[in-house]
Amino acid sequence: MPFPEKQRVIYKKNPLNKVICQFRFPPILRIDSEIPSSFQDSIRSDFPLYQEKIEVQNQVALGSKGNLPPEIISHLSKTVSTKNHEFSTVDGVWKINLTRTFLSLSTSSYYCWEDFKSRLIPLYELFIKLYTPPFVTRIGLRYIDIFDRSKLGLSNTSWSELLQPYFLGLLSSEVGNKIQNSENINEILLSDDISVLRMVNSFVQNAQSQEQCYMVDSDFYFPRRIPTNEIFPKLDYLHQRATRLIQWIITSKLHEAMEPEDYEQ
Repeated sequence: MPFPEKQRVIYKKNPLNKVICQFRFPPILRIDSEIPSSFQDSIRSDFPLYQEKIEVQNQVALGSKGNLPPEIISHLSKTVSTKNHEFSTVDGVWKINLTRTFLSLSTSSYYCWEDFKSRLIPLYELFIKLYTPPFVTRIGLRYIDIFDRSKLGLSNTSWSELLQPYFLGLLSSEVGNKIQNSENINEILLSDDISVLRMVNSFVQNAQSQEQCYMVDSDFYFPRRIPTNEIFPKLDYLHQRATRLIQWIITSKLHEAMEPEDYEQ
């Protein structure tokens, strides 16, 4: 614990909307000051599309604490611009983002961890070879699940029949069907007493059908400095907890509706 071990399955009707793996590292100024042409040359056959984004953030000067008026905060803050180099597949399903403080791989078409990892390893090794960070400061593995009842043939089924009461909280009570908006944020320490799950659960709306859906945004992360050659055992650990989480929060009715198949390596 957390969470109880379960037999691993692959869902034919997978609720995953997006999966993101991110590595953070001490700022590498060369990524901002130079065009990452060598990086692009190595991945262009699989990620031919490129765009550069400029992310702008306001940062309050160090030592400025307390509940200050907005006009004072504005005076003390400074604008920081960061280049975000985005490389994507032709269909836009897979994306790589590279900034001076992080590297990430994301997909909107996730099948299994082994498939995702087979794409992640060469990307990570390329990054280490070209930019040689001294260590990684944070590893994150984020899963965004969206449960859409109509796609599962469960349009007239209440959430309390699909998600466990200890997970739903007030939504599983007698006033559950009267709740119009719901959002919960929990941070759970994992069994290694270092890694954390930050989970955000909320209602979301299907833009096309306007149907009420339920989102589970699970960010599993290791928040400490870690040598660059020790990354993947820790990622495997985070993935195992993510697999257990979903089966822990759903009922058998939702489990069966998603058409599970035993995972075979």
